[in-house]
Amino acid sequence: MSFFVGLIIGLAVGLALIAGFVKSENARSKIRSELATTIAAFARMTVEDSRKILPAEYYPPWLDWLNQHLTKIWPDVDRAASGLIKASVEPVLEQYRPIILSSLKFSKLTLGTVAPQFTGVSIIEDGGSGITMELEMNWDGNPSIILDIKTRFGVSLPVQVKDIGFTGVFRLIFKPLVDEFPCFGAVCYSLRQKKKMDFTLKVVGGDISTIPGLDDAIQETIRNAVEDSITWPVRKVVPILPWGLQRGWNHWTAKKGDLELKPVGILEVKLVQAKALTNKDLIGKSDPFAKLYIRPLPDRTKTSKIINNDLNPIWNEHF
Repeated sequence: MSFFVGLIIGLAVGLALIAGFVKSENARSKIRSELATTIAAFARMTVEDSRKILPAEYYPPWLDWLNQHLTKIWPDVDRAASGLIKASVEPVLEQYRPIILSSLKFSKLTLGTVAPQFTGVSIIEDGGSGITMELEMNWDGNPSIILDIKTRFGVSLPVQVKDIGFTGVFRLIFKPLVDEFPCFGAVCYSLRQKKKMDFTLKVVGGDISTIPGLDDAIQETIRNAVEDSITWPVRKVVPILPWGLQRGWNHWTAKKGDLELKPVGILEVKLVQAKALTNKDLIGKSDPFAKLYIRPLPDRTKTSKIINNDLNPIWNEHF
């Protein structure tokens, strides 16, 4: 009898222990799940979010330190960056030059006295071969940018680009990592994301609206040039240790080549059809066609055949 009593008590105690263990594990699992959700929410936080929930005394001061030092060295950055921007953007401006212009060049380019302000910094892992940093920045600058334009009608106009407001994320890649100071062979920079880019145009000593369509044409040209010359995956490579090439660092040569954007294949596109287009003709139906491009350059734009009098055109063309 005592054996059965002991067995029943043992089973009861064992079941109680198992139930307690399961309850404890469920509670721990719930805590881990809630913690993972919290961490994920922190990972999605912006700098503005963190400033709202953290008192000023607990907020990391390094971002303010970075902005303060950028302000101090901004005159030197302006001199270096202005020449770099002019050299890289001017050829692209020429590529996108509107047909009504015969020439489009910079006659003056400085970034002004107001430095950008960094609002966030993140580091991206890339396997240890380099360091990738993304900097979120705002810039309401006072640059002095004057475009010297010449129309096909023989008119020359100095056009000022002013009231620039920009918000975006720049990506910097420090690669390859080497044993010599400053410990990286080159810096690669690119505009990772453009959130806002506003500016106005003004003819120096005149009104740009006197030539119909000129304001829109130049604005579109500038925006296309920015997209084409610096927006990711396009990147600019600035060698920091050019003497490394002379020392025969084969790995440095290869790594430098890896940073440059290169074509790796051919994109094939099949244009199939369109449906329920808006009729733009007063008599009959529109005669639709399509234009296809990755970069909106005249010599790289493909135009489909025209489908007459049809708002549901079928092309089935291969490009």
